[in-house]
Amino acid sequence: MRMNALTRNVLSTITLGLGVTSVHAAGFQLLEQNASGLGNAYAGSAAVAENASTIFFNPAGMSYLPGVNLSTGVAAVKPSFKFSDNGNSRNPLAMGGGRPRGGNGGDAGGWEFVPNAYGSLQLNDRLHVGIGIGAPFGLSTHYDDDWAGQYHSRKFKIQTININPSVSYKVNDMLALGAGVNWQRIDAEYTKQQVVGVGMARAAKVEMDGDAWGWNLGAMLQPTPDTRVGLSYRSKMKHSASGTTKVQNLAKFDARADVDLPDSAILSVMHSLTPRWDLLADVSWTGWSSIPELKIRNSGPGAQSDTLNLKFRDTWRFAVGANYKVSEQWKLKFGVAYDQSPVHNDKNRPTSLPDNNRVWLSTGVQYQATKNTTLDVGYTYLHVRKTKIDNDGESLATKGRIAGDYSSKGNIIGVQLTSRF
Repeated sequence: MRMNALTRNVLSTITLGLGVTSVHAAGFQLLEQNASGLGNAYAGSAAVAENASTIFFNPAGMSYLPGVNLSTGVAAVKPSFKFSDNGNSRNPLAMGGGRPRGGNGGDAGGWEFVPNAYGSLQLNDRLHVGIGIGAPFGLSTHYDDDWAGQYHSRKFKIQTININPSVSYKVNDMLALGAGVNWQRIDAEYTKQQVVGVGMARAAKVEMDGDAWGWNLGAMLQPTPDTRVGLSYRSKMKHSASGTTKVQNLAKFDARADVDLPDSAILSVMHSLTPRWDLLADVSWTGWSSIPELKIRNSGPGAQSDTLNLKFRDTWRFAVGANYKVSEQWKLKFGVAYDQSPVHNDKNRPTSLPDNNRVWLSTGVQYQATKNTTLDVGYTYLHVRKTKIDNDGESLATKGRIAGDYSSKGNIIGVQLTSRF
């Protein structure tokens, strides 16, 4: 009974804490569903199965977890997006079409926290069940109100909570299969300056929420005692969010938007080279082309709809990593990854997501505190090349033009505590 009460308290805390997320994987996908994989740049994520967080990356991995397993963690993230105007930005034509009077907007990134919680239970020699709670998508950019791109965005925030009950079945000593159901809630906020007439503008704030259902599958193959291969797939999440658009001191409208958050697939390999060295590799695909645009449909007298023409492309991510067992208690982790961005041209790069391809440089340490308790600490530096933007929102009259460069980077620190009973 004590363990059940602890589990309920932990899951309640994590669920309440999942309201804060940030963009740090390419696009607005959040890979930080555990901190134990952070030190490897998530190489081998669908094959490792070292704790209950395998529920997210590959539910078949529960077959490698005896007894009861609990794993909770948090990632502290500090992205940085600093814009520099190149002199070609323009105010909307309705406001005169001249140079914007605002500044560069400051740093649109800031510290955010992404928690997670997982639990698995072995029912018998072949069957395991579990549940995971996390935030697989998130985005937060926030500029100074009077910046040059205020007609494109001042603040844009997407938050998700995903609850993922799962099951795994061990077919034989070589093969395990897993599956899960996902319920996901999304909350979104979008604030910008909006042209409401010739020479007139007001702040407009959109707030919407919704939920959706999806599923995930996984398989784990162990062809030799030293080699494990994992394959997993997560479905699209078809969200229909609704809420309101408030135009400052002017009007309030009903708002609605439909978005298909992308599906994804992971192929991972883990190989024990020696008793001290493990090698990890990972290739993953994300179907970002499911979001060609984001259209906010407002209804009511005088309502204006708003469209972000994103033209996202599908992306690939490649990662390699290694673990070195220093002693029975200490393990060092290393990893490098190349992460492709769904944003692939200057014209369609939104100020709300000034994204670009990035390289992950990761390291971490695992401490075996007791026979059944481990603590992981990981760190990643995200190197993002200089990013150009030249976006007129396909409407100079209402959004103007934002043109220049972004200097971006990111730092991630994660902690994960795992216990087995």
